[in-house]
Amino acid sequence: MMLKKSAFVAIIGRPSVGKSTLLNRMCGEKVAIVSAVPQTTRNAIRGIVNRKDGQLVFIDTPGRHVSEKKFNKKLMEVSSRALEESDLVLYVLDACRAAGPEEEQTAALLSPLAEKTVAAVNKMDLPSADFNRAKEFVCARAPEIRKIISVSAGTGLGVEELIEALFQIAPEGEALYNEEYYTDQETGFRIAEIIREQAINRLRQELPHSLYVQIADMEFHESLLWVRAFIIVERESQKGMVVGKGGEMIKAIRLAALKELKRIFDWKIDLDLRVKTGKDWKHNDNTLRKIIEKKF
Repeated sequence: MMLKKSAFVAIIGRPSVGKSTLLNRMCGEKVAIVSAVPQTTRNAIRGIVNRKDGQLVFIDTPGRHVSEKKFNKKLMEVSSRALEESDLVLYVLDACRAAGPEEEQTAALLSPLAEKTVAAVNKMDLPSADFNRAKEFVCARAPEIRKIISVSAGTGLGVEELIEALFQIAPEGEALYNEEYYTDQETGFRIAEIIREQAINRLRQELPHSLYVQIADMEFHESLLWVRAFIIVERESQKGMVVGKGGEMIKAIRLAALKELKRIFDWKIDLDLRVKTGKDWKHNDNTLRKIIEKKF
């Protein structure tokens, strides 16, 4: 009888390589929000993949970015902690971009972990993709990495091969979650993330990293979940950007969030969405801890 396997897998890579999109593709459901804005992911997001071989629990992490800003350092702590707590590592590279200082730093970080690492060269569906360039870089910086696989999170190319490669090196163990689970995120956290995704995608030119979402209250009545949420910006002058002329922007964010939430939850959601200021929240240790570590 074949013994089942079980492992935590940290997903590591520099910003905008497609880690969250790849996680969603592997899970077959929307687990992590996706945006063209680098470092959209702020938390360690868990996505669960069940196969006949066992269970893999993926931990999506913020993109590793070279910066001395307090906010970025907090995000890097999330990534480093996920590495420490995981059994395996999934190193994601962008097939369309040559390696730079951030890639060098990431590869150096993962080099001692090479024997428990599988590399995925993502975006292979794009015309400018260069698998050999990425493979040569990985082989030069971390030659002991177990396998290098070409994938496309957008089309699904190579994703099953990638999952199989991780199962091959995963340790034996019992499943940590029931088979029907594809994430362990709490309801409030998921709602806040969807609102933030829709706000970022509409305001990315004006204030991509200057907002977060706070769930103020939730009440469940039969099949209706009522939610009051606040989009928090850093300065009073930014509130007008979120509200928009005649309230058009916040209305668009609210409706888009509700449309996305309808795909995720079985019950109806009534969303009361507002805007307020949290002055210089990116420099406040208590606020950063709540945003990055708490899952509502």
